[in-house]
Amino acid sequence: MAETGNGEFSFGTTTAEEKHKGTARNGLTKIQTAHGKKVATVCHDDSTPPVKAQTIDQLHSLQQKKRSAPNTPLTAQGSGGTFSPLSEEQRQKQQLQSISASLASLTRETGPKLVKGDPARKAETPKVAHGLDHHFAPTISVSDSSLKFTHVLYNLSPAELYEQAIKYEKGSFITSSGALATLSGAKTGRAPRDKRVVKDDATEDDLWWGKGSPNIEMDEHTFMVNRERAVDYLNSLEKVFVNDQFLNWDSQNRIKVRIVSARAYHSLFMHNMCIRPTPEELEDFGTPDFTIYNAGQFPCNRYTHYMTSSTSIDINLARREMVILGTQYAGEMKKGLFGVMHYLMPKRGILSLHSGCNMGKDGDVALFFGLSGTGKTTLSTDHNRYLIGDDEHCWSDAGVSNIEGGCYAKCIDLSREKEPDIWNAIKFGTVLENVVFEEHTREVDYADKSVTENTRAAYPIEYIPNAKIPCVGPHPKNVILLACDAFGVLPPVSKLNLAQTMYHFISGYTALVAGTEEGVKEPRATFSACFGAAFIMLHPTKYAAMLAEKMQKHGATGWLVNTGWSGGSYGSGSRIKLPYTRKIIDAIHSGSLLNANYKKTKVFGLEIPTEIEGVPSEILDPINTWNDKKAYEGTLLKLAGLFKNNFETFTNYKIGKDSKLTEEILAAGPIF
Repeated sequence: MAETGNGEFSFGTTTAEEKHKGTARNGLTKIQTAHGKKVATVCHDDSTPPVKAQTIDQLHSLQQKKRSAPNTPLTAQGSGGTFSPLSEEQRQKQQLQSISASLASLTRETGPKLVKGDPARKAETPKVAHGLDHHFAPTISVSDSSLKFTHVLYNLSPAELYEQAIKYEKGSFITSSGALATLSGAKTGRAPRDKRVVKDDATEDDLWWGKGSPNIEMDEHTFMVNRERAVDYLNSLEKVFVNDQFLNWDSQNRIKVRIVSARAYHSLFMHNMCIRPTPEELEDFGTPDFTIYNAGQFPCNRYTHYMTSSTSIDINLARREMVILGTQYAGEMKKGLFGVMHYLMPKRGILSLHSGCNMGKDGDVALFFGLSGTGKTTLSTDHNRYLIGDDEHCWSDAGVSNIEGGCYAKCIDLSREKEPDIWNAIKFGTVLENVVFEEHTREVDYADKSVTENTRAAYPIEYIPNAKIPCVGPHPKNVILLACDAFGVLPPVSKLNLAQTMYHFISGYTALVAGTEEGVKEPRATFSACFGAAFIMLHPTKYAAMLAEKMQKHGATGWLVNTGWSGGSYGSGSRIKLPYTRKIIDAIHSGSLLNANYKKTKVFGLEIPTEIEGVPSEILDPINTWNDKKAYEGTLLKLAGLFKNNFETFTNYKIGKDSKLTEEILAAGPIF
């Protein structure tokens, strides 16, 4: 390009003669750049050296730094008894061999051929990365799937998983807050009727079966049929996601879990919900203690024995495996592993609990039990206390520990004012399930139930500002059982003895209003053993006995807190004000409620305080708030009858060598 005398520009090349004359081929004066008195005849950008790439692919490869391998020696002994660090190639080979073994079909002698990385970035056929080395011939003929490579996307970061989800999974979007919005498909909640547990010689005696139990049996053969179906589906894919992570922040009792899935959504969900290993821990991960095969995009065969739909969630405790078919709802993985912990931990003398847990600045720990709508999340999230966890915990001889590495919060009607911590946690890295958002701004409408009312957010626990990391604490000082009593007859707070704590823990009571049915205004009692019947494996009395033993040993006090109605049932009374409940919880934490004066109620025999600072004394005894005393007594007896009918499921179960403890628990229930 050259400049004319009148300031115009023209493109062209110059000859030697034109260079000498200072003119371009078209007769225009060429550009000259002055640097002081010196004239430069060439104008170019010399601010940075050129990139070291010959192609656009090479340029993209320069964009991402290679991950540095941990320098910790994690290998077998070398000569002379010293550790010999593995090369990166050897590390990757061992990793792939372990994953290949997990994906091995039982009808073939070897696992699939695996290679690390995104297939979309592979410009050429990768070198063979064999599974386990076998020196015998396969017992069946070669199949198409054994001739192909399966790419393994191993422990990807949230940023990498975002890319995979947005590029390949329809319904994945980045919201205005930075969270990843996803869809779980046809299933937007758990399918408890499609959950199966293998019944074998060991589990037949160990597990809770029969009336009231969440454990529906299946045989070993049917499990293997479904496992084969899931593994074959995963092996047929071009790529699978593999997460190696931990459960339980107690390092002495943590469980190594491997999750094999087909969706980036599932991989990111479990990245958030399980404990994330450090690079050093990951290199030394080895063989997992438990493996999930999530083939949820592929249905089970409805003609298979024990199948009642195209969905099946199957657990085999002997094989330490879980198979998911026919549902993409990620919560099945979370709660499936929780059920496994309910089996494994008690065998070690550790109590597994469906509870929230927080700790004061002086180290006083409180456990919060409660079903949906009781305020468990709200009351366990306290800016004056550290959050150990919101849902799943273990109580061992060392104290309490969170099972998970994240939180799974409900989003329906979420607001910054009501739940600021959850609101602020919904940012980059968080998974938002089944929410609705504005098409252009991508702002989420948390009140919209178009997809489902069960909208959820899954995020790492460190997204909560006052989370205690690591998520462990000393032995609990208080055990708080929450109930939203819509009948309006339970007191706002009661101090429980050990037998009463066990009774109400086994009952797991709350009451909900059947507002979805037109004209129905009567509250409906809901009982869920141990405040989590859908997830427990053993008989509820076993968990209750362990709870009582630990409470007695470590001096913990039990409390029953009603966050429901006062002055009448739903429709006539009013909800107990949240500030009053917070004052009650504060008094429990401070220890001042232990020093209060108490009196005993009729029927349930509950010890209730006569005075609490900041709480009107008249509401502490429910009968004072009812204008119709006769109606109160009738409603109280009605609720007592519901408790008694529910507890009949557990009356014939003996705890220990004699039935003494069982009799004490029964005596702690309502008497009328």
